[in-house]
Amino acid sequence: MAAPTGQDAGLTLIPEADLQRHRQTAQALITRFSLVGPADAPGATSIAGTGRRFVPTVSTAGLSRTREIELAKTVASRRPDDPLLSPEAHALLYRARRGVEVALAVSGIFARQTDLEILQSRNAQAPLAGEEAERFRSLLSASAYVAAFVFSAYVRRMLPGDGEAAGDLPAPDYLFETPQDALKAMIAGLDRAIATAPDDAAMGAAARRYAAEALEGLIERKSRFTGLAAFMSSHLKLETEDFVLDGFDRPPAERTRPLTMTFRKPEEIVGNHVAKHQAMRLARMLVAYDFERRMNPFVELGGFLFTFIGDGMPGTGKTMLIQMMAGMINDYCQMAGYPFHYENFGVDQISSYQGKSGQNCKEFVRAVLNPDVIGFGTIDDVDQVAARRSDDRASAGQQEVTAVLMESLAGASTVVRGNASFGMFSNYPENVDDALRQRAGARWLVDGPQTREDYIDIFSMLVGKNHSIPPGEHQPLAGQAIRKPVAEAYERFSVPQEEALLAVWDRFQKETGGIRTLADIGTYLYRIRQAEPRFTGRAIKNIADAVKMRAMDVELPDDWFATPEAFLHKPYDEKVAMISALRGPVTIEMVLQEINRYAESELRYSDKADAAAVAEIVRRERQRERAVREIETLKQDGRWEP
Repeated sequence: MAAPTGQDAGLTLIPEADLQRHRQTAQALITRFSLVGPADAPGATSIAGTGRRFVPTVSTAGLSRTREIELAKTVASRRPDDPLLSPEAHALLYRARRGVEVALAVSGIFARQTDLEILQSRNAQAPLAGEEAERFRSLLSASAYVAAFVFSAYVRRMLPGDGEAAGDLPAPDYLFETPQDALKAMIAGLDRAIATAPDDAAMGAAARRYAAEALEGLIERKSRFTGLAAFMSSHLKLETEDFVLDGFDRPPAERTRPLTMTFRKPEEIVGNHVAKHQAMRLARMLVAYDFERRMNPFVELGGFLFTFIGDGMPGTGKTMLIQMMAGMINDYCQMAGYPFHYENFGVDQISSYQGKSGQNCKEFVRAVLNPDVIGFGTIDDVDQVAARRSDDRASAGQQEVTAVLMESLAGASTVVRGNASFGMFSNYPENVDDALRQRAGARWLVDGPQTREDYIDIFSMLVGKNHSIPPGEHQPLAGQAIRKPVAEAYERFSVPQEEALLAVWDRFQKETGGIRTLADIGTYLYRIRQAEPRFTGRAIKNIADAVKMRAMDVELPDDWFATPEAFLHKPYDEKVAMISALRGPVTIEMVLQEINRYAESELRYSDKADAAAVAEIVRRERQRERAVREIETLKQDGRWEP
């Protein structure tokens, strides 16, 4: 098995020699070149906050002028009294030149993938005509588009630094006649974007934002070009740098940083047995991902958990579950040499600027889904971050986040490779949009410590060892052994606990005498649908996935995760065979438990939402009655003025 940090199996490597062939051209583009473009309208001024310019009534159409673009000079102008560049300025200039080299090398690969290289050779001998000429022009334009995309993606990905440029930037220019024309336009736009930056830090921030905006503009224009299909399926990597291109997928803006957070061990979590059990299983499932095949055996065999939602009262342990799962994944990834990316999306990423919240959420999803890392993304307090679509009191940013999450977690373009998982957590899941909540494939009830033994264990653990209080008749943490409480928790769902679901169950049992066949199961599901309209086809899919996960709920041997060679670095087919040998059969008891677990969560959410609505109606009625009484008192005293 080829680890992504060491080998490059499954990738087309771009050797350093290919980049060096374009160094002279790249150096010329960052030093000085002439660009012919439309003349600026006399007196044209930017309209604050729009990125657009005021257009006077005097037409300048057809006019053009030649501009001298000297990016190196613009970069150096921040420190005119120092002949040397600062580290930030040098990085910008170096990455811009490197981006041109990479873009020209990739456009050459595109030419070889298509007919462009052959058509270029024939056109050099004699000008092409007819359909061939039209084909040549369209492919050359597509090659220019690829060059502009690669340059923008490289600068955005590889330029170091944090922060974002303030104010508006000039809109990027796009030229798609040849790859060099496209890169001249990109360099010219970059030069304009950094021209007014007051210092080197602001210059770097402006360059990063320019690259991101150029990339978004290019994605919007992709449909204008033909012949891009070959490049869309390509998978390229620089031989000497951690820069990967998967067609037109936008690479994450930053390289994965070391994870810094407080980790928890499974034994430090008291209660929450089923949620803890599934989190531990999911951590091992994630690292079974095969970087060469870009697929996880658990996705192929069934049972992989792409999305889940954890709900419970405040203080029941949701944050500790996140810390435990992230810690386990991080340990496994360090042992195997895999890159790991954890990220939380929270309320601080909701912006007052239109569209910015949605962009932040897209960046979050892209970073976690990056196929070159093991990704774990959480959305804490999802009821505050993503609003119900029917909630007219929610901000536009919350509505944007809801739309992005719905599309990303189970949209038409969602691809589940098995390298990433998303967890939504909330104290009030009934406030989450129904369609978004149903995109969670599993429900984790985080109810905290429940039994007498749980409370003894949690206090004993938290109070520490600086005491001489005897333990009494109790064996510390004995009740936290995972297998027994998990089995008991699953067994509890053999018969529903929620009153509304229990009524459906009892009525069905009396009418049919029990559930024994697939037809019985389908009929039971239909009866639940009649009692709860939100129990849709997506709910059935989630239940089926949960059943598959239960069938895959096997004890992966600890020695598989002791060394990378024991399991993680084995070939994909061998991994599949090893896991398949442990898989158990699906039983009707398992199916009924998962139906009842899922249905109870939906009914629980509905009951909470209904209870909140009733409480609000009662509160308003009490206010109204109080107002009526006060009005009557004012009238009797003669102080009422209608």
